[in-house]
Amino acid sequence: MGAAVAICFLLRDGAAGREVLLGRKKRGFGHGKVVGLGGHIEPGETAAQAAIRELFEEACVVLDPAAVQPGGSVDFRFPAKPAWDMECSMFTCTAWTGEVCETEEIAPAWYPVDALPLADMWQDADHWLPMVLAGTVADFLVEMAEDNETVARFAVLGQ
Repeated sequence: MGAAVAICFLLRDGAAGREVLLGRKKRGFGHGKVVGLGGHIEPGETAAQAAIRELFEEACVVLDPAAVQPGGSVDFRFPAKPAWDMECSMFTCTAWTGEVCETEEIAPAWYPVDALPLADMWQDADHWLPMVLAGTVADFLVEMAEDNETVARFAVLGQ
């Protein structure tokens, strides 16, 4: 069982269509990559509470808890580095207050849902992220190869 984490994808309608808030990691795990915003679930927190807290800490926005919708999960496995294994609960949200800001950990930016910055993301993102952003709620398995960068196995476990 890997670390329990939660991420939340903020969605809005932009001039060119649907947009999602992602962020470039400025430090720590995944440094330099564009990632979904979120982090570790603290003791006593639900996954949704962790996602709400993390979005405030990483992007300065306060999510409307009623608008935080389940997006399924991703079980990330790193056989060459098991300490990196993660059980990731995903959410989407379309209602928040505050202005998105850059923090010490994340440089957030809005991206068109139909033109995600996949070349700058973990290689697995193209397997599941478009489905989640399209509204699919499912549980996914991602097993990384020995290089901890490429995907060795991907599976949709349930919808």
